[in-house]
Amino acid sequence: MLRNIPANMGGFKLLVTEAPAMKMRENGEGVTEPVTDRQGVHQFVVSLFAKRRVQPGEFAGKGDEIKVTLTADPGEGFEEGTYVELVNATVSHWETQNGDRYRSGLSFRADGLTPLG
Repeated sequence: MLRNIPANMGGFKLLVTEAPAMKMRENGEGVTEPVTDRQGVHQFVVSLFAKRRVQPGEFAGKGDEIKVTLTADPGEGFEEGTYVELVNATVSHWETQNGDRYRSGLSFRADGLTPLG
């Protein structure tokens, strides 16, 4: 399976739709807990609206909301409505099958966010 492929998101405008927050999950006992990496560092998540940048006369299309896992606390200044760039963005393909239910998709990850002027 392809993992951690460098992703050049420079061709997209990225708008924060949900400010960064600590990434949480429910453990096997139903308790919500923070997500950490293998070294025990807390992970964060941000929701972004991604829309292709266009040249004059081009059609931009719709755009999509993506959730990006951040490998560190991005700090302050990334409220809803802020345009950002991703630092060292990667994308990974995932898939799962539970009985006859099959799901697949892409997961986005970055080392951080940079605000755009």
